[in-house]
Amino acid sequence: MGAYVLLLKEYENDEIVIYSFGPNENMMGKIQLNKVSKKFSDLEPIAHPNIPAKFYYDRASRRLAVCLLREGRDFPERTAFES
Repeated sequence: MGAYVLLLKEYENDEIVIYSFGPNENMMGKIQLNKVSKKFSDLEPIAHPNIPAKFYYDRASRRLAVCLLREGRDFPERTAFES
């Protein structure tokens, strides 16, 4: 099964970045990445009747980890996880 997770940046400073994430702009949760400790927090889980909440969160955190490791501390305004 393929997966698509849209991520839209809401806030960023030197220590954290917060994104809305989900399958589309109508169904989104919020995820935070602490850039210093490299820890993720699920601020607002997505409630989807057929898909476990961790499904989107895991993929959103994977995409943000790639941004942190490959692109340094510049996080895009909009990005996505696709498989």
